[in-house]
Amino acid sequence: MNYRLRLMSMFVQVVECGSISKAAEKLKLSKSVVSTALKQLEKELEVCLLKRTTRKQTLTPAGERFYLQCAQMAKQAEMAWLEASEFKQVPAGDLTVTAPHALMQSIVLPALTEVFAQHSQVSLNFISDDKHVDIIQQNIDLAVRVNESKSSNLKQRRVGQFQDRLCQSSKLVGSPESSPYIAQHWQADAVVHSFRKNETVHDIEFVIKHRANNVYNVLSMIELGLGVGVIPEFLLDSTELVYPVESAVPLPINSVYVLHPYQAHAPIAINIATQAIEAKMAQVTSN
Repeated sequence: MNYRLRLMSMFVQVVECGSISKAAEKLKLSKSVVSTALKQLEKELEVCLLKRTTRKQTLTPAGERFYLQCAQMAKQAEMAWLEASEFKQVPAGDLTVTAPHALMQSIVLPALTEVFAQHSQVSLNFISDDKHVDIIQQNIDLAVRVNESKSSNLKQRRVGQFQDRLCQSSKLVGSPESSPYIAQHWQADAVVHSFRKNETVHDIEFVIKHRANNVYNVLSMIELGLGVGVIPEFLLDSTELVYPVESAVPLPINSVYVLHPYQAHAPIAINIATQAIEAKMAQVTSN
């Protein structure tokens, strides 16, 4: 099929350029290559397309009809090429983005709604989920995740970092070390935190008392004094009631990555979104 399309495209150039030599010059091919292609086309069609003399060429009736259809095909191909090329320069189409609840609400959604307000041809679709959805199966364009992915089928880039803190509320009754534990659904049934007392560090294993399916529900429960739980440090500016447990040893740094399934040339919307998320991440976590 590709071979036939190539012959048809060369035939269009011969007709429009007015001669084999001019067509060969435009296509940057030798005259013999174009001449051979034209002969092969007529041989396969079993019809004469052009009457050629040393001075001029004219289309046969069959050649004229064939040219009109080939020219239309060439025009459609050129339009398809140009339209696809525009995606490198102008973002357009649907952009489906998934992220954990905390990152979506505080970073991803505000960053992308702001940057794509300037690009009306982009339609945003946000999916908040603390679970790792299947990017390929769910037709996700961009995923924001905590920690690096092990998948070799996805392109990923580190865009920032944040730290979780064990938190309590001013309404909490009793010591944080002996308080009920509020966990998100992804956390294990038993959670260990380290505490510093004087010059020594000791570990305490908490048994989970309450659970919630996202960090904002955990934050609300901590605010009400129901117990202690882990909250990203960048969310603490949104509440005056919740603060880090002073004696708790800081938790490890979490790296944040953006992932996408485009292997060769990612749409420009992906690059714009990645840069916007990275900038917003730096802004939020530096406060």
